[in-house]
Amino acid sequence: MRHLALTGNIASGKSTVAALLAAHGATIIDADLLAREAVMPGTAALDAIVDRFGPSVLLPDGTLNRPALRRQVFRDPVARDALNAIVHPAVSRLREAQLTAAKARGDAVVISDIPLLFEVGLEQAFDGVILVDAPASQRHARLVRDRGLSHEEAQAMIDAQWPSARKRAGATWIIENDGPPEQLPARVTSLWQRIQALPLHGTTADTSV
Repeated sequence: MRHLALTGNIASGKSTVAALLAAHGATIIDADLLAREAVMPGTAALDAIVDRFGPSVLLPDGTLNRPALRRQVFRDPVARDALNAIVHPAVSRLREAQLTAAKARGDAVVISDIPLLFEVGLEQAFDGVILVDAPASQRHARLVRDRGLSHEEAQAMIDAQWPSARKRAGATWIIENDGPPEQLPARVTSLWQRIQALPLHGTTADTSV
């Protein structure tokens, strides 16, 4: 089984690339979905978040108020680190359970979609790392246009992650998502062909797609 990581800064197009890879036959383990599962009502992680950040991060139905929590952590590195220390171990346990199930099924290519892969130092745990990248100006515009964020909110979310240049240096493959949307499927297909040729152990050289 080839176990690869997929990452990319916010609004890079990573989720679209994940969907395209799934269409080619990859098994996707989505860290964002796992993060939601990890903080469902009744979980230890949600209790720890409320203890750290206060009851204002809960909605009336007891679920996590993500916008309220985001406002607290994206402008405060200490708060962000505290949140990561709560959520990441819970997500890791859920990811390992899905990976074990994929191995039992005999899945050939498993891709763990991890937005903060480099920030949390997980890049060495995989047979290769796929980075989806786009210029910061384009990502900023997408956040404002597609998610309705203010310019200040968009910039705060971009600033909360490592700059792309730092991640590009550690990537095995780079998907450039700097053009029109119709270019992306062909680039993902090219990547998939390279993945199919990847040895079962070890990585290849850093290559842009």
